[in-house]
Amino acid sequence: MLILVGPSNHPPGTHEVAAGARLMKHCLEHAENVSGITAEVVTAWPEDRQRLQKISTVVFSGDRFPPAEMPDRERIMGDLKTMMDHGCGLVCVHYATGLGANHVAPDGAHPLLGWMGGYFATRTPHHQSIARVYAAATIEPGSGEHPALRGWKQFTVNDEPYINNYFGKDGPAKNVTVLATSMLPPEAPKREAVAWAVSRNDGGRGVGIVMPHFYKNWQVDDLRMLIMNSIVWSAKLQVPAAGVKTPTPDLAKFEPAAIEPPPRPAKK
Repeated sequence: MLILVGPSNHPPGTHEVAAGARLMKHCLEHAENVSGITAEVVTAWPEDRQRLQKISTVVFSGDRFPPAEMPDRERIMGDLKTMMDHGCGLVCVHYATGLGANHVAPDGAHPLLGWMGGYFATRTPHHQSIARVYAAATIEPGSGEHPALRGWKQFTVNDEPYINNYFGKDGPAKNVTVLATSMLPPEAPKREAVAWAVSRNDGGRGVGIVMPHFYKNWQVDDLRMLIMNSIVWSAKLQVPAAGVKTPTPDLAKFEPAAIEPPPRPAKK
């Protein structure tokens, strides 16, 4: 597995994309009931195309979909297309699900729509998703028997689950499964998809999960299980019936700039 850390300029305690990537690697490689996983964390796209051919899934962490923000975008996207065409998996976490107006066609077309099933549309003319921190967002498992749903249960979290995500002009395709929903926003709630999976025609699998915004929420066991299940499933590995179990991590071990955002100065 490859975990790519893209650019980020969020304040300490939020996003923490590098620390989150190191945490994901640790959890995957030390899962209690899944063995044999190896993951590599990188900050630059590998040059060796033979190496890329051996990757079972790519996990992206960053502010917006990292290939859209990185140098040599065209080469990276070309490599990704080859990988996706051969059934490689893809998972985007929180803001890495995002695309801006400079990344997509005027009608919203972008390869990520097929590779992952949908995306967080940020300041785009065709669609406007919503990013807002909620004091208590209740996240519910989707219906059905998808392997990524195994083991975890409903939880409530102080976080920024993106809503009104974009799944194409006609809504989610038939090969897209909603993994998690939340009734948001609180003042006018409707059921919003906050995690989803696609089984692609090329045989590959993609997942978008629009949390966590706060680094501290990697300690939410049910959220972490949803993410670990999704990565394991995207790599075409067996998700255990009880879900992928990982010990609650020591967040400081992964060297974040901060575990929690510093308190805001008191208003004068």
